[in-house]
Amino acid sequence: MFIPQEIIRCKRDGGLLSPAQIQHFVDGLVTSTFNDAQAGAMAMAIFQQGMQTQEIIDLTMAMKNSGDVLSWPELDGPVVDKHSTGGVGDKVSFMLAAIVAACGAYVPMISGRGLGHTGGTSDKLESIAGFNVQPSIKDFKRIVKDLRVAIISQTDNLAPADRRLYGIRDITATVESIPLITASILSKKLSAGLDSLVMDVKVGNGAMMTNIHDATALAQSIVNVANGAGVPTQAIITDMNQVLGATAGNALEMAETVKYLNGTLREPRLHAVVVALAKAMLVSAKVVSNEALAEEKINAVLASGEAAELFGKMIHALGGPSDYLEDPWRSMVRASCIMDVIAPEHGYIAAMQTRDIGMAVVGLKGGRTANGQQIDHSVGFDRILPIGTLVNRGDVVARVHAQNEDAAKQASQQYLNALAISEQQIAEPAVIYQSIVG
Repeated sequence: MFIPQEIIRCKRDGGLLSPAQIQHFVDGLVTSTFNDAQAGAMAMAIFQQGMQTQEIIDLTMAMKNSGDVLSWPELDGPVVDKHSTGGVGDKVSFMLAAIVAACGAYVPMISGRGLGHTGGTSDKLESIAGFNVQPSIKDFKRIVKDLRVAIISQTDNLAPADRRLYGIRDITATVESIPLITASILSKKLSAGLDSLVMDVKVGNGAMMTNIHDATALAQSIVNVANGAGVPTQAIITDMNQVLGATAGNALEMAETVKYLNGTLREPRLHAVVVALAKAMLVSAKVVSNEALAEEKINAVLASGEAAELFGKMIHALGGPSDYLEDPWRSMVRASCIMDVIAPEHGYIAAMQTRDIGMAVVGLKGGRTANGQQIDHSVGFDRILPIGTLVNRGDVVARVHAQNEDAAKQASQQYLNALAISEQQIAEPAVIYQSIVG
């Protein structure tokens, strides 16, 4: 018989948790025999003391098996997914899932909510009127079979232990724990019955991992645990020292996704990340034999509009409008107040405190400060200029979308405080850092 506080004490004091102790903790998350205070204390103990690889594997598998585990015997092709550790303006999942599915793989993507300053894929989809992020498993499987792609949130029966711990981590300052990130991501992904997985591990001042050492450690942890659990996995480390793309905020990022898929706006850094991950997914899923062939297929489904069409069909299949690609704002709410963010001086945008911009979106009510809180999907920033851009005093460096003028003014100042403008031109920052394979 295990007692919650004794399991917490063991990890708090740096001990190794046995598989039975880990299983008892995971069972307690599902049954609430670990209450919120105890679950938060356990998360903090893991954050402070870390875990060995075998402990993380045990935690991952216990959380995976805490609910339904999917299999796909009815599909005639590879099942592949991607996951990002999260960042500001990271809407990669939407275009990536559509592209890879259009190229012939199956992409059953189970996504999360926002964590801390980072936006959540499920929250962004809920910007769309009628969109159901939690269909039944039967409907999820049907849509994946019919369209080769569906993006949903965790259902009550998919990794329910992670679902509870995920929300607790968000409000207990334990988001950045490598063992907890690894187990959270992989418990969801492994429960989806994948043949292979590609990880986008973000690094920089807008990521959970702010330096390359920590990002590499996380990438290696995920690759080791996933491959140890039998799912071939690689990780690509990408930059998050500035907002990814031209928008940050739920509905605004969905609108940018439509522009990307339609070909009217493909911000270069965002496009580079999408293509790098898509190539890795297609090769790992054995849709193609090499990256050159993968890039040909990616370019073809973008140019033909096949990826865009598939995305539109997925939106409709999950309760959204049939004409989402033609007019996304017909089914999304616009903010009441839109205000230009004006450059205070002449020079080059030399740096961006990306986390602060993410927190400005949270401050606009575009993210959560308490578990289960409702968010405002309409708020955020768009027309964001990238690092390296030359601006004159009075130029527009971004636009803020808010519910009133006071909130817009405050967020505008927060945005400007997050920028550094220099007389000297700087080298263009890297986009892709490295790839780690099992």
